Amino acid sequence: MNLVAVRIDKPETINFILGQTHFIKSVEDIHEALVNTVPGIRFGVAFCEASGDRLVRWSGTDAAMIALAQTNAQAIGAGHCFLVFLGEGYYPLNVLNAIKQVPEVCRIFCATSNPVEVLLAETGQGRGIIGVVDGFPPLGVEDEQKIGARKQLLRQIGYKL
Repeated sequence: MNLVAVRIDKPETINFILGQTHFIKSVEDIHEALVNTVPGIRFGVAFCEASGDRLVRWSGTDAAMIALAQTNAQAIGAGHCFLVFLGEGYYPLNVLNAIKQVPEVCRIFCATSNPVEVLLAETGQGRGIIGVVDGFPPLGVEDEQKIGARKQLLRQIGYKL
């Protein structure tokens, strides 16, 4: 067995969700969950089929996000993983619970705009995701000033009253 790290290739501001699912209809079900939760959402989804034709299945509403999903799914190459890339101005916070409610979805590894490395175990059979490195390690503990700045930011962007 080999351990492999694959860096997610994306623009800095783009958010994405990486998860695992278990059935080919996941692509359509995730698509429906997204458009039913946020009408007009721009996204691309790709799914690594683990048996049969073993293709990267895909869908979406934005050509650039679809291309990111396809490219990163091929780079990861782990059976039954899926990626959802969200267009500029769309956030996992608004769609994550809807994706989690898709019956085929088994787990979510990350939902972020941070730089991410996907950690894979590679055997003679194929690849499996064992985890992710999401962002960077902490530089310290927030003080009262940073607590105030965090609370102000959440209110400024409309997530708290």
